[in-house]
Amino acid sequence: AVRLKKGDTVIYGIVPVPKMLPRLFFTDEQETRYILMEDLILLHMDQIFDAFEVLDKSVIVVTRNADINTEEGLLDEDVDYRMFMKKILKKRDRLAPVRLEYSSGISKQTLQFLQDQLGLNDKNSFHLTTPIELSFVFLLEDKLPLPLTRTLLYLPHKPRTIVPIGRRESVTELVNRQDLLLYYPFEDIDLFLQLVRESARDPHVISIHITIYRLARNSKLVEYLVKAAEAGKEVVVLMELRARFDEENNINWSETLIEAGCKVFYGFDDYKTHSKVCLITSIADNQLHYITQVGTGNYNESTSRLYTDLSLITADQAIGKDANHFFKDMLVGVPDGQYSDLIASPFTLKERVIEHIDEQIDRAKQGKDASMTFKLNSMTDRELIDKLAEASQAGVQVDMIIRGICCLLPGVPGKTDNIRIRAIVGRFLEHARIYAFGRGETAKVYISSADFMTRNTEKRVEIAAPIKDPDCKKKIFEILDDQLKDNVKARVMQPNGTYQHVETDEPPFSSQAGEMLKAKRAEAELEEEKTRAGVRYAAERKTQAPPADTQTAGLWERIKRLFSGK
Repeated sequence: AVRLKKGDTVIYGIVPVPKMLPRLFFTDEQETRYILMEDLILLHMDQIFDAFEVLDKSVIVVTRNADINTEEGLLDEDVDYRMFMKKILKKRDRLAPVRLEYSSGISKQTLQFLQDQLGLNDKNSFHLTTPIELSFVFLLEDKLPLPLTRTLLYLPHKPRTIVPIGRRESVTELVNRQDLLLYYPFEDIDLFLQLVRESARDPHVISIHITIYRLARNSKLVEYLVKAAEAGKEVVVLMELRARFDEENNINWSETLIEAGCKVFYGFDDYKTHSKVCLITSIADNQLHYITQVGTGNYNESTSRLYTDLSLITADQAIGKDANHFFKDMLVGVPDGQYSDLIASPFTLKERVIEHIDEQIDRAKQGKDASMTFKLNSMTDRELIDKLAEASQAGVQVDMIIRGICCLLPGVPGKTDNIRIRAIVGRFLEHARIYAFGRGETAKVYISSADFMTRNTEKRVEIAAPIKDPDCKKKIFEILDDQLKDNVKARVMQPNGTYQHVETDEPPFSSQAGEMLKAKRAEAELEEEKTRAGVRYAAERKTQAPPADTQTAGLWERIKRLFSGK
């Protein structure tokens, strides 16, 4: 933005910065000094407006409302929803301004002019002394000198690869033997992708059903789904086109899937589909067989390296049948299905959670051990808040790990005495959701895509899956216990809603750092086991192989018989 003068006339100007131009210009051969594109334009403003006197100038950024009305115009049943979303996304650039940010150098007159034109005021106008938009920082990573890199950047983290030890065992065979619970980003999403890739080639697999909310820009999952469709499998994708800021990406991927022969559906008008479910159906011995994956996070290879999430892969046929019924319900527009093992919102999840809370309340009233542990992103649902407060006052110990918004205050005398709440903000975004009712063998444990927010419990299609396998359940409690003893990245919520550092005499412990160390050790052990397995395999081959001269003699005899006609 610039204020200009020519004679007695004062006018204002705006110079847009094209998005296709590079943000950085390096000014030395070593590429360690740079100038931003907007600063370069600002520097030469007098040349751009060479017929005027430049009175003041500033870099500005306007943020607009991102909420688009996805229901307007949908009354016509014949409307193409994908084309409809393409059309309304174009409106986002013209929605009402909600924030103005500006750099140094702006005058009161220019600021007032911009506020008047944008319908803003001092409450939503902000002076920044740093670069206004910082995404360019990622471009500097490869340019930094090594000593500076070590100072500024985290040490690289490689997710643990869970590879079947058996030489010929597939992921499908592994899952049929045992449930798998992956913990991203400490364990690699590639195991799930390998399962989908195997299923695309498996002649016994007849269909793959999946719900998709967000995908990576370069998605291996889509590649494998396309291969499955091209191999003649039925691939059914329930794609949510209203995932905020990923609408265009999802539209593009939906077109790719449709062109490959996948069946793509777009969910409900009234509810976003936020669940993370994949169902692989095969036929063996004239029987349907299911492998089901249920997760807390998106099928996004990029964010699986940055977010902590849980992914259950199971051949439990009861869960598989539930998942099959779930997809049938979704395809016929019935969001209120009832399932034996899976819990779904918007109609049954809150009800089932309250039932499990009541079970713990009854235990406490009977003088038995009663506890609950929840790991969530946010907590705003008033009905669940009131029920947890009731449980607290009945004597149930409630521990909660909530990274974001939390409308429940812990430790309030006479109301939430037995509730403890902490938040963990570390290197990776805490994104997993866990509901644990009780402890030990009788504990009921779920992983879920839903937070305890009204939008999740009443206005979205979500899925929670039970953790039945004892080893998987043990792993869940180890994760929870580590986070409850974190005294480095954790902050404890006080009864007044503020957060404080953990006060303890225990040695410093970071749950995320601990998980990275576990992953590193497990990877090293796996490499050792693979080496030992390779040595054993080579030894077996050597033992079983006939002597070289015997092999040669046998070959010579076969050649002689071939030419002699015997």
